[in-house]
Amino acid sequence: MSASYVQVDRTVLHERAEEAQQHLVQCDLCGWECGVNRLAGKRGVCKTGEQAYISSFGPHHGEENPLRGWRGSGTIFFAGCNMRCQYCQNYEISQLYQGYPVTPAQLAEIMLQLQGMGCHNINLVSPTHVIVPILQALVIARSKGLHLPLVYNTGGYDSLSALKLLEGIVDIYMPDMKYSNASLAQKYSKIPNYPKINQQAVKEMHRQVGDLVLDENGIAQHGMLIRHLVLPNNVAGSEQILKFIAEEISTNTYLNVMNQYRPLYQARQYPQINRPITFQEYQKVMHLAKSLGFRRLD
Repeated sequence: MSASYVQVDRTVLHERAEEAQQHLVQCDLCGWECGVNRLAGKRGVCKTGEQAYISSFGPHHGEENPLRGWRGSGTIFFAGCNMRCQYCQNYEISQLYQGYPVTPAQLAEIMLQLQGMGCHNINLVSPTHVIVPILQALVIARSKGLHLPLVYNTGGYDSLSALKLLEGIVDIYMPDMKYSNASLAQKYSKIPNYPKINQQAVKEMHRQVGDLVLDENGIAQHGMLIRHLVLPNNVAGSEQILKFIAEEISTNTYLNVMNQYRPLYQARQYPQINRPITFQEYQKVMHLAKSLGFRRLD
């Protein structure tokens, strides 16, 4: 199966990149819809102008099994984020913006380099605020032979405007579903209306790509994976999130229920999340997922 962006007409990819750039004039490319003119140098919540910054790239062997395979997922970590998670485990990158600027041509070369290393896919980590340079880079990289599946690895606070630009181009969506309660999302990630925006984004992603499709070797080719991080004291509202996925998306969803929460960054300021999760908390969510009919669990 060829990557989606390889199958579309070249002019379509060019047009999407140009259309995406116009959105920067009054930016609405994430759930904030700040409306700032990023082409004029203004910066919204993501603290990003027109240019992408990256912190690192390379084969990653710590991703979900269908992504990492045996040769690794070709991961590109973008600096900055449109969320402000007070417990972020990569806060140096997401909040402190540790990274260096890259042009679309340089980003294209990184993608091609990862393909040359034998990676199974191109995994874009925190891409929401930089889809314009990503699309510009894809135009260049495709013309030079890039053909790996494209993974959109997001915190899930994505606007429908942005996702429509990516339709037929992204192969694999991998959103987080972090919270079912808007006030808790505001408290711990400083974002308004997260459940509503997240749920409509996940529904749109699934409409575009459907459930996850694997090749004969178990490597992801197309579709959606969902990540859910279990938080202490049920801050995430895991039951409501799992029921939403089961009822509104699909119980055939490939679901990663993550147990790696640690109280990093600013978490010590919040008593409810200032500890690791317990084994019992994690097992409760896993048991619920199985009882709801989920079988593709990582």
